[in-house]
Amino acid sequence: MAKWIPLWLHKLSSPPTFYAFAGKVRPWAIALALILGVIALYGALVLAPPDYQQGDDYRIIFIHVPSAWMSLFIYAVMGVSAFIALVWRIKLAEVVAMESAPIGAAFTFITLVTGSLWGERMWGTWWTWDARLTSELVLLFLYLGVIGLYHSFEDRRQGARAAAFLAIIGIINVPIVHFSVQWWNTLHQGSTVNLFGKSHIATDMLWPLLTMMVATKAYYVASLCGRVRTDLLALEGGKDWVRKIAAAEKSR
Repeated sequence: MAKWIPLWLHKLSSPPTFYAFAGKVRPWAIALALILGVIALYGALVLAPPDYQQGDDYRIIFIHVPSAWMSLFIYAVMGVSAFIALVWRIKLAEVVAMESAPIGAAFTFITLVTGSLWGERMWGTWWTWDARLTSELVLLFLYLGVIGLYHSFEDRRQGARAAAFLAIIGIINVPIVHFSVQWWNTLHQGSTVNLFGKSHIATDMLWPLLTMMVATKAYYVASLCGRVRTDLLALEGGKDWVRKIAAAEKSR
């Protein structure tokens, strides 16, 4: 099966190689996330006009919608990484899957909280068992389940494999969340942003939203790189490359 893995990906999956690579990528990802985040917030809070129906209350979408996108995107990354870890036994994929879970859970929690705030203003209620809201809540439980299962084993590799199975099973919920507004009668409004077609939102509202989407992805890359680097040091503690890093840090 290994022959199907590209050579560059096979090399990058080496813990010391990825550790060095992530260390170079992380500062740029942090800078990109901060710059784009500030630009997006300025466009969202200052430049974008009030909505003709919702007034200024709609501005919560600039946090809510990118967080919702990230909750699905990160779960997809986690599920694919878990599959690679189980099939090809690649340790790095295992680490990426497990370290993605807390980040994805945080974005999902933000999605639910901001959605409740928006719902109270638009629907007059903090919560309703709407198809989109309920499936997003299930997504949070899946993230928490992966985290809990991973940490419930003394052997971290065994815990990661068990959690990887749950992550793969839970992928079925991702399309349910995405298509819930189309499949069921729901209070939640349909998608107004189409990356490959015409969006049903004004341009001066669209560009801050898309900018924030890129900012959140840059944040995810930065956070994941930091978490994976820390976890690799813990997992590979007895290896020569980790000892060299420790020795270099002591000599500074």
